[in-house]
Amino acid sequence: MDIQTWTWVLVGITFTLYIGIAIWTRASSTGEFYVAGKGVHPIANGLATAADWMSAASFISMAGLISFSGYDGSVYLMGWTGGYVLLALLLAPYLRKFGKFTVPDFIGDRYYSNVARVVAVVCALIVSFTYVAGQMRGVGLVFSRFLEVDINTGVLIGMFIVLFYAVLGGMKGITYTQVAQYCVLIFAFMVPAIFISIQMTGNPIPQLGFGSSSDGIYLLDKLDGLHRELGFHEYTSGTKSKIDVFFITAALMVGTAGLPHVIVRFFTVKKVSDARKSAGWALLFIAILYTTAPAIAVFARTNMIETVSNKKYTELPDWFSNWETTGLISFDDKNNDGLVQYVADESVNELTIDKDIMVLANPEIAHLPNWVIALVAAGGLAAALSTAAGLLLVISSSVSHDIIKKIVNPKISDKGELVAARLSAVVAVIIAGWFGINPPDFVAATVALAFGLAAASFFPAIVLGIFYKRMNKEGAITGMVVGMFFMLYYMMRFKFDWFGGGTKDDWWFGVSPEGFGTFAMLINFGVSLIIASFTPKPPKEVQEIVDNIRIPSDAGDAQMH
Repeated sequence: MDIQTWTWVLVGITFTLYIGIAIWTRASSTGEFYVAGKGVHPIANGLATAADWMSAASFISMAGLISFSGYDGSVYLMGWTGGYVLLALLLAPYLRKFGKFTVPDFIGDRYYSNVARVVAVVCALIVSFTYVAGQMRGVGLVFSRFLEVDINTGVLIGMFIVLFYAVLGGMKGITYTQVAQYCVLIFAFMVPAIFISIQMTGNPIPQLGFGSSSDGIYLLDKLDGLHRELGFHEYTSGTKSKIDVFFITAALMVGTAGLPHVIVRFFTVKKVSDARKSAGWALLFIAILYTTAPAIAVFARTNMIETVSNKKYTELPDWFSNWETTGLISFDDKNNDGLVQYVADESVNELTIDKDIMVLANPEIAHLPNWVIALVAAGGLAAALSTAAGLLLVISSSVSHDIIKKIVNPKISDKGELVAARLSAVVAVIIAGWFGINPPDFVAATVALAFGLAAASFFPAIVLGIFYKRMNKEGAITGMVVGMFFMLYYMMRFKFDWFGGGTKDDWWFGVSPEGFGTFAMLINFGVSLIIASFTPKPPKEVQEIVDNIRIPSDAGDAQMH
């Protein structure tokens, strides 16, 4: 069978599986819709958390970004994996002990204020919509190549699938769908990696293969040599300043620990000890992909350069023309010699490549079987849809539970709140689709900005809410608003050229927009602590709640109300 037929078959099977699970596990109460009835097994929750966490950015974009950035791309590996450890150890068990449905729910109750709740909802919506834009873009990319539809049509198809199982199943449906999606995405990620590792180095373990030799030369040395010949900086050397590397890594770490769609996963287990166990399982499942990504990046980059650079355009392999039709790779013969000049000098370079295609195109470049190529497409869709569903649930629950139930109509029935949650999810999917059709940047960069926004807004409020009982509503609210304001201003100025725009030379202290979340987070911490010191202490009952959250005993398994 050809690639398209294989893709239809595998995508059809996986989509049918997701929809079947959603029907089987459909939510019948708000408890099931928001937190899956708090009855998910730690291993199942670990699988679901890993799928929720490993988005289109992890599956499609991260290896592509490392492929082009080399050493500089390691900030994403360090930041995202380190951030998950930070979340698992520092926040997850305490938030589970607090026993609420959402992050704005925690902030609203901890800071005894509906204003704080509304600010948290606004922050959650900004973070989630920025993040979901990258996921819907990833869905469109996969469909545009493998099912031969344009990216916008691909986004619309993805919207429909997510809408069905997110609206019907809620967190209960999403959880068990994500278990299936993890199995699909990790199989799809590892199979081509193992094939190519054997093909290029003779070693079946990709993590060892990219440190092995190819044709008697270490693969990384070979890639460094190819880079030098083409005028690029050496693959194993970095160009970013140390301060920018530190700030980006820190922003990704603390942004991870402040992401509402990941945090809410720890509300779905029965008790605090299960939250810790599921965090450990998730870290193991995540590590499988994250330790393989650098290998795939090296394999893809080496194969791409060797099969395209200085080759006659008329003799390029089929994979090039297949991707050229999507507009994600293009050739402009500037000197009319018929050869593809791929070099660092932009005035001479004739090849334009979208970073997001590297993982998806990798099996084709390596001439792997058609079913493997189609499997990668199914895996990319699983990664994008799993995270998109989690984000859409955060958006819908923020509106239905934190705004409608807690502020607008506290007397609303359980059934009425469930209807509001589903309607909110429908609206969220439509807006997410628009962002997918009009994304601000390639997938990984869009997602990186979401982490910066989460770092700037949620992380200080959550950490201080757990560990500093003197922190009051005035400090938390002011800190979140100021932190989010600075991050949005910086992002809009240097990513979207608003407020006069600016170049790399105009960055504050040499920190990129992807790393500015760390700076905004420090401002948030500083403002929060200063304001709190000059305003009244929280009520005594709130301080007692904070003390209780941190008591490591069986009492922690009870919910706080």
